[in-house]
Amino acid sequence: MQNPTEWRKLRFESVDACIQEVQRILDADQQGQLHATGSWTPGQVLAHVAAWIDYAYDGFPIKPPPRVIRWILRLRLKKMLDQGMPRGVRIPGVKDGTTGAEALPTAEAGRRLLAALARLSSAEPAPHESPAFGALSHADRIRLNLRHAELHLGYLTYEPVGTEP
Repeated sequence: MQNPTEWRKLRFESVDACIQEVQRILDADQQGQLHATGSWTPGQVLAHVAAWIDYAYDGFPIKPPPRVIRWILRLRLKKMLDQGMPRGVRIPGVKDGTTGAEALPTAEAGRRLLAALARLSSAEPAPHESPAFGALSHADRIRLNLRHAELHLGYLTYEPVGTEP
């Protein structure tokens, strides 16, 4: 494993751009060129991003934080949507600080993430509000999930690096 402080800075302007990066990651895995620079395996990274997309459709496994925390998070939402999500955030009171980081084979987790991204880009209604941010427009939900994907997929590297998303 490489230094966990190393990551690629990614920026996805569309769900399609994220799908292309996931496909590059899966191709690199098949070629034996995929490396994780953080503390999770590639399968855990992909499964985690997929799970958080699907929670808006299937229900979130955590309760909302206290109202004052939600208010603060809501104030920070625009910055996150524009500039990205902060690294190293852990959800208080949640085992391991987050959910959805199942130890799955990379290919299986990649298929889950591709399916979740297709769902995100569809017209399927997402009936569950974010526990942290409350109700989001479809466009903001997409942007938030893209920022989340940038954060985590940046910990997966492959050689040769190939084209940037």
